Amino acid sequence: MLAAAAGGPGLCPLGEDSFTRFSSQSNVYGLARGAQGRGELLAATLKGKVLGFRYQDLRQKIRPVAKELQFNYIPVDAEIVSIDTFNKSPPKQGLVVGITFIKDSGDKASPFLNIYCDYEPGSEYNLDSIAQSCLNLELQFTPFQLGHAEVQVGDQLETVFLLSGNNPAIHLYKENEGLHQFEEQPVENLFPELTDLSSSVLWLHVSNIPGSGRRLTAFGCQSGYVRVAHVDQTSRTVLQTWPIQQDGPISRVVVFSLWPPTGAAQHTGEEAQGLPARPEEYGVLVTSMMEPAVVYRNVLAHGLQDQLLLPGSDQFDSVLCGLVTDVDLDGKPEILLGTYGQELLCYKFCEADGRFRLLWHRSFASPLLAMEHVDLTGDGLRELAVVSLKGLHILQHSLTQASRLVLTRLRQRAQKQRRQPQGEGDGPRTVELPTL
Repeated sequence: MLAAAAGGPGLCPLGEDSFTRFSSQSNVYGLARGAQGRGELLAATLKGKVLGFRYQDLRQKIRPVAKELQFNYIPVDAEIVSIDTFNKSPPKQGLVVGITFIKDSGDKASPFLNIYCDYEPGSEYNLDSIAQSCLNLELQFTPFQLGHAEVQVGDQLETVFLLSGNNPAIHLYKENEGLHQFEEQPVENLFPELTDLSSSVLWLHVSNIPGSGRRLTAFGCQSGYVRVAHVDQTSRTVLQTWPIQQDGPISRVVVFSLWPPTGAAQHTGEEAQGLPARPEEYGVLVTSMMEPAVVYRNVLAHGLQDQLLLPGSDQFDSVLCGLVTDVDLDGKPEILLGTYGQELLCYKFCEADGRFRLLWHRSFASPLLAMEHVDLTGDGLRELAVVSLKGLHILQHSLTQASRLVLTRLRQRAQKQRRQPQGEGDGPRTVELPTL
């Protein structure tokens, strides 16, 4: 029995709104977001199927809808390994979808990376059109995680794919705008910190530090090796590197800011790239197949020396996925862990004693593989999407509790406004609605 506080963990504040059963199981690399701001998810299953999930207004009610997307050049006998999406960096427009899969060719397995992107004006974000525009690349290695990162190239920002595999290397795929296609380029040209690897990378996360021209890159390997690097984006210089060796394969690494600035929007570890957080506030979450999950705090000041364990995170079998996001709507992020032991764990940092405590945990009917926190219904509240071995669960906040929270915050802001002195000739005050 886990007990992180005097009364033990509380109840999960999220209720399950819908469940979509998969025709075959997914994996830890099988969930991605759709176009930014469009409230859509893509879920890939091992037997060659990709589902698009979103909420639609049907008969004056918002209902969940899942449909199979017909991506070209994925054979019926293919086993999808990973999927990822990104929106092109401005001023470019368009959604890019990457899917890795293994085709059974009888005597051998043939791995591929398909990249989908529609250059036709008006179709750049249309998934049905994007699914027909395919660049098919044969790989010489078994693919693992497909991710992306935004990087400075010349005088503009570019978003590129980063793919790990069973060879100890990271492969980079960048758009050639003139040819309207993506090409593999040497990773050391843009990411010198991703060289000299001795083990296969299972998870990679790159987080740009806003306004600094620098980034933090963290990755975890099959051997248990973890490396965090501090890099100057302009000169491509690795400023600092911190390695550490753990006992088992690393399932997830997330670079995040644990204490966002006052008034900052809630954020996930990936979205934190857009927040003006102070560099010294960055931490790294590392989850392992065999050990408790840990957070390394203030990595730019202390490297990987300041370590905090997440108590009880090793009591439900291996941690397979992790997410840093604000689920209790207080403006400060929590850490969510999904386990093979079918448990969703939520941790929060307690400033009083300088430790993490378990806020709540929730049981599922099968192992948890992947998570995303995104507004699917367009009401300003984000849903928690959880991929389990059997399908996609959508968890929602109680609207009653959310409305109470809004009213409480409005009262607090109104009281604060009334306490402030009003100068002569000042106009009427306005009360800004809080962000949930």
